[in-house]
Amino acid sequence: MSASQTPQFSRVVALANGSAEIIASMGHLDILIGRDVASDTPELESVEVVTSGHQIVAEKILSLKPDLVIIDESSGPSSALKVLEAAGIRITKISEAWQLSQIDRKVSELAQAIGTVDDGKALTAALQMSTTEIAKIPTGKTIAFLYLRGGSAVYLIGGKGSGTDSLITAIGGIDAGAQKFENPFTPMTAEAIATLNPDIFLVMSKGLESVGGVEGLTALPGVAQTQAGKNRAIVAVDDSLLLSFGPRSYSLLAALAQSVERVLSQ
Repeated sequence: MSASQTPQFSRVVALANGSAEIIASMGHLDILIGRDVASDTPELESVEVVTSGHQIVAEKILSLKPDLVIIDESSGPSSALKVLEAAGIRITKISEAWQLSQIDRKVSELAQAIGTVDDGKALTAALQMSTTEIAKIPTGKTIAFLYLRGGSAVYLIGGKGSGTDSLITAIGGIDAGAQKFENPFTPMTAEAIATLNPDIFLVMSKGLESVGGVEGLTALPGVAQTQAGKNRAIVAVDDSLLLSFGPRSYSLLAALAQSVERVLSQ
């Protein structure tokens, strides 16, 4: 999208989830000098990563001399933020988005933060036009989101508020974890997996890789005994995209529905 306004800031570090992508989509890639590691679309490759994992590295940010740093509730550690504040750097916090309906608010807050309200409205309008035809999967199919980090021995089941429940509902599916668990994430056990018995498992690409691919996933306790495990019905989505809740989220829905259809028919 081409920009119509000149931002109030010229050296922005975008650390809030998905914020760098949204700013670039508003047509203001040129003001971005720093980003978080999760924002890794091709157009952002030239923008320096200023986090170690998901942890802010204050020294990296200070060396870039930003005039604005954008964060959200998950940005940290607080000690790094205090270093930035002490250096007199302007920090703006925006709301997090954990469902599709909150994307418009995130765009609006970012547009206001950099002083391009009209460009934010234009991006929101473009995104809303892309929601008119969202593909639906067969009725009644259940999907369970698994957050996997094999190297750290982290195995979680997504529940209400995980973010994926919004995506699964949007394509006509039933989030098996959200039906059972009130918390966004619950430790994965063989018993819990067997109780859910989903038709499909949804995972992040790097998460699947961390457990040894499809073979490794189906070897985890309880997975092979489920319908999804028996049919090897596993859909993997790029880590930076699945829970970004930004400009690509609506096109993700179409791809997600197609992937689900494909694994159900195999």
